[in-house]
Amino acid sequence: HLHIRPGDEIIKELGGLHNFMGWRGPVLTDSGGFQVFSLSKLRSIKEEGVTFNSHVDGKKIFMGPKESMQIQSNLASTIAMAFDECIPNPADYNYAKQAANRTYRWLIRCKDEMERLNALHDTLNKKQILFGINQGSVYEDLRIEHMQRISELELDGYGIGGLAVGETKEEMYRIISALNPIMPKNKIRYLMGVGTPGNILEGVKRGIDLFDCVMPSRNARHGHLFTKRGIININNVKYEKDDYPIDTGCGCSTCQRHSKAYIRHLLKSGEMLGMRLCVTHNLYFYNMLTADIRDSLDNGTFEQYYCRNVDLLDTRI
Repeated sequence: HLHIRPGDEIIKELGGLHNFMGWRGPVLTDSGGFQVFSLSKLRSIKEEGVTFNSHVDGKKIFMGPKESMQIQSNLASTIAMAFDECIPNPADYNYAKQAANRTYRWLIRCKDEMERLNALHDTLNKKQILFGINQGSVYEDLRIEHMQRISELELDGYGIGGLAVGETKEEMYRIISALNPIMPKNKIRYLMGVGTPGNILEGVKRGIDLFDCVMPSRNARHGHLFTKRGIININNVKYEKDDYPIDTGCGCSTCQRHSKAYIRHLLKSGEMLGMRLCVTHNLYFYNMLTADIRDSLDNGTFEQYYCRNVDLLDTRI
């Protein structure tokens, strides 16, 4: 997306993503593999890479491992993801195997290109690190074999990709469980594109360290809000006269100042402020969720925390 608009070269000229956004924390950039997957009707996959049409103006674009690394180097993110082939579920076994093998070959090319880029004098972030991505659909043997192969490359972290794209959550948990003993224990484990509070708790239980998902912000814009009691839809008429905050006891600025009735009114009126207040709450909720998970791991009470919350937090009220 940033390659197309405003252009990664422009972002490089402006000092990279950290400077561009005014954000001093870590930044992870995806490789474009999933974004190309989402343009399935506009793409053509070959060994060299993928040709696809821009979703903005239809212009033909080619992206392979080398191009993906160059774009991410221009963006100067903290963590760059390797270019991979993400496939939908269900997927044919033979095609899933071909895609996993191609993803491995692409990873080697990504690693070589990143090492070259990090050595250039004009590279903004010469310490940019690379994560590989595990593929193999819902086939345990493919997943395990692929993880074993990419683990030998001694990368800084490993993502599990190609999940939450059509399979059941039980299938997703089965694959994560199968990979848990295979993934390097001293490297970051990243479950890509997941998920609900329950998904996160299930992932941590299976050894996952890092998550990303649009869910907190995207769902918030539609009035779907996470609370300690479960998930509410603030558009429901029962909140029309509700003078209480979204989540009693929540420390976010939205809950400290505004009632469910007011926020519902803003959303129903099409006011952007309503979306912003909801996003603020959901992001705060996720930050507190992960803080609570870290605390429970540190003090040895994660199992109790998991049992108490894994179903509750995903329950729709």
